[in-house]
Amino acid sequence: MKLGLNLGYQTAWSSPATDLVMAQEAERLGYTVVWAAEAYGSDSPSTLAWLAGQTSTIDLGAAVMQIPARTPASTAMTATTIDNLSGGRFRLGLGVSGPQVSEGWHGVRFGKPLARTREYVDIVKLAVGRKPVEYAGEHYTLPLPDGPGKTLRLGFHPPRDHIPIYLAAVGPKNLELAGEIADGWLAVFYSPEFAAEQHDSWHAGRATAGKTPEGFDVVPSVPVVVGDDVASAAELIRWYAALYVGGMGSRKQNFYNDLAIRMGYADAAKTVQDLYLDKRQRDAAAAVPLEFIDRTSLLGPKERIADRMKAYAASGVTTLSVSPFVADAESGVRTLRTVAEAFDMAGVGE
Repeated sequence: MKLGLNLGYQTAWSSPATDLVMAQEAERLGYTVVWAAEAYGSDSPSTLAWLAGQTSTIDLGAAVMQIPARTPASTAMTATTIDNLSGGRFRLGLGVSGPQVSEGWHGVRFGKPLARTREYVDIVKLAVGRKPVEYAGEHYTLPLPDGPGKTLRLGFHPPRDHIPIYLAAVGPKNLELAGEIADGWLAVFYSPEFAAEQHDSWHAGRATAGKTPEGFDVVPSVPVVVGDDVASAAELIRWYAALYVGGMGSRKQNFYNDLAIRMGYADAAKTVQDLYLDKRQRDAAAAVPLEFIDRTSLLGPKERIADRMKAYAASGVTTLSVSPFVADAESGVRTLRTVAEAFDMAGVGE
């Protein structure tokens, strides 16, 4: 197993300066990749391009670049440009987001997300490989058949003709698709105790593509809070868990809520969602079970975190990307160092 760092996206309590300090410290400590996210605020490629010029060895991953936000050709241009700027260190994570963001923010219909993802990845691979971009699909047709457009290929030679592609996947069908067409899976709310059936899904996708599981990168983003008391550490993650399980979607469609249900937390998931959508966010956060937070996070003192890392490695994780819940750069650096020490103590590194 390897270590990664997930910076998330910019919030009221984060800053580019803090992200840079964290990324550079992670690089110094031997973390293999730093990821940046996007929702409907800061974008991931801008952050990663900025970090590319101020780091030298750590990989730079988009977790994710939203599929409805860009055409596949635009994504290929951005990916190859950052890969060029960084000397071949870019990893392209893709995700369809959710219907609220896709339709409310980007103005793109959310229907048939799996089929759209498949076509999108096909075109990105064509462009990154500098092959003529010609495609006839249900969702994308290039070039358009009734105008002056012509078949084109990427206009410069990037350092690689294949950039690793990851899919942010939650449901079983999306996980199967990730195994079939991608190089890795970006997981959220990953619990080693629940992971077996998730791995079965992407294994099935690999089999469909005639591939073995070898080389497929399983990358959960795992919140981490270092402290003496587990329950106190979990308090810092409650709001994040409530936002996703309760507020990222509607009562009819919330992929994270569905995941919590599949993990065995059906009653709590309904309560958290009802409270959150009724604008009782504080009560929703309080209703998130401590067990759910603990199973999907790294909490407590270094020794406990090390033991938990063993469970992640044993369950099939290949890159453990930690997301420190910290107040500032100084506490973030301390957390990264403690995580690195716990990782060495766990003895699960390659």
